[in-house]
Amino acid sequence: MNNFANYSKPRMMLMVLAVAALVAGCGGSSGGSPSSSPGSGNPGPAGAAPSLGAVAAFGGFGGSGGITSCGATKITGDIGTTAAATLVTGLTDQNGFGDAYSPAGCPGIVTGTIITDVPPPGTVAKKVIADAAALATNNAYLDTSPASRPGGFDPGAGELGALTLSPGIYQSAGGSFAITLVDLTLDAGGNADAVWVFQTASTLVVGTGRSVILAGGAQAKNVFWHVGSAATINGGAHMVGTIIANSGVTFPGGGATLDGRALSLVSAISYLNTTVNVPAP
Repeated sequence: MNNFANYSKPRMMLMVLAVAALVAGCGGSSGGSPSSSPGSGNPGPAGAAPSLGAVAAFGGFGGSGGITSCGATKITGDIGTTAAATLVTGLTDQNGFGDAYSPAGCPGIVTGTIITDVPPPGTVAKKVIADAAALATNNAYLDTSPASRPGGFDPGAGELGALTLSPGIYQSAGGSFAITLVDLTLDAGGNADAVWVFQTASTLVVGTGRSVILAGGAQAKNVFWHVGSAATINGGAHMVGTIIANSGVTFPGGGATLDGRALSLVSAISYLNTTVNVPAP
């Protein structure tokens, strides 16, 4: 009996250790799977950020409607349109060629390149780039739509001000989103890869002086606004994310900042003393 007991104890100890290792490997924590932990690289319920492809470097893309600016607008990145160069006004790019697009007393600056069709300074080669950007904008618009990313809900009856939102998909029940009461906070909970997608069938309005605040490691490059008609970012507002609108984006009132992009399928982008910072990849 003693010999049997002495032989069995080591085997039993090995079995206990093996079971303990198996339980640990199965992730018995009540805090969720490792893929959902902060900083894990999981984008969250919205899924992976849509690819922007050929339009990723653009701070503004005016579809076929052009781009206008007045005042001391500064756009870090490229801008473009598939329209003729005559539909871009009030901006000068700094691509080394000194292309000027009818500044007309409005000394807006683009740190990259202004990309349009002819006449000069637009070119046929730039039109090819603009066409690729238009296709990429359309693809991103479709990718952020309710058809492609269903399951969104409206957390505040259309008004996003005063809310703190975790990563996910948010769809306006009434067709429009507004940030007008107070600021909106997007909290990533420590996950720098967290993604937000906001979907409106109609308009997006950011009120005067209102802000979108990023918290918990949230990044502007991972915030997307799908707008069925037009977006309006009023004076002094601080907006965050890539706005992909069917019918244009306007910045009236002056002094607004966009950490992101203003992209339109068919209508113009209009700036007034606006600062646009294109997020790093």
